[in-house]
Amino acid sequence: MKILVTGGAGFIGSHVVDAYIAAGHEVAVLDNLSTGRESNVNPAASLHRVDVRQLAQVQAAFAAFKPEVVNHHAAQSEVPKSVADPGYDAQVNVVGGLNVLRASVDNSVRKVIFSSTGGALYGEPDIVPAGEDHPIRPLSPYGTSKFAFEQYLGTFERTFGLRFTTLRYANIYGARQDFAAEEGRVVAIFASRMIEGKPLTIDGDGSQSRDMLHAGDVATANLAALERGDGGIYHISTGIPVTVNDLFRKLALLTEYKLEPRFGPSRKGDVYRIALDNQRAHEQLGWEPRIQLEEGLRLTVNYFREHIARSRA
Repeated sequence: MKILVTGGAGFIGSHVVDAYIAAGHEVAVLDNLSTGRESNVNPAASLHRVDVRQLAQVQAAFAAFKPEVVNHHAAQSEVPKSVADPGYDAQVNVVGGLNVLRASVDNSVRKVIFSSTGGALYGEPDIVPAGEDHPIRPLSPYGTSKFAFEQYLGTFERTFGLRFTTLRYANIYGARQDFAAEEGRVVAIFASRMIEGKPLTIDGDGSQSRDMLHAGDVATANLAALERGDGGIYHISTGIPVTVNDLFRKLALLTEYKLEPRFGPSRKGDVYRIALDNQRAHEQLGWEPRIQLEEGLRLTVNYFREHIARSRA
């Protein structure tokens, strides 16, 4: 089928593009390259350099490609940036998202797959791992804007018949990690600094925990959502909390890093402890994570070793 991936030049979106192309689909990427990179885009995909905030540009790209499915990854994904500038966050995540939905309706798109957030929606969860029905109480404008778009998806389904599946991600890490992106970037920062033997700082005391999922497992979830999960909301996660201090220790072993970390202030808008129950995705999408944390971290360290070596050459 013909699939348009917004944000397909970014860290997570580019892995989704690769998975769709490997499965034999025709893929186009819509990205303004503000945080994504053209080098991330699979050469088999066409690239439309478009900002989702510009409706005319979005409409033109949709009209040219005529997608059957839209996978919406384009986003402002930094929690601190959303706290500092909630208006910009809403412009990208809400207004930009609405432009994508309007173009989808106008161009007879069958379904939208939306990459939402699990970690930023629930505030400090009442139970860990949290289920999809946990009360919504985001601590950051980023979480609020993602939830607002989830509500618009329901509205567009009821009003226009536009099908959707919402995937609420845990913290994603892996190759092509963009340091400017929110999802899982602690792994990218730690790995790259450790490989180069540079000092690093942990925000807070390091006892805060996250649900860490490898990008390869995210890609398989997006494949599953092509034919399943209509109208559903699913956690794409491991369900296992991992502390930042544990991540530091595991990466230090992989990189033979000898320095002790520094500790800085905690970040505004961050939750302390989060993990997401993925049983619904297992039962209804037929999906479950396959890449264990140690293996995923090893693959990620190897990627950054090669990336740093190439940049020095």
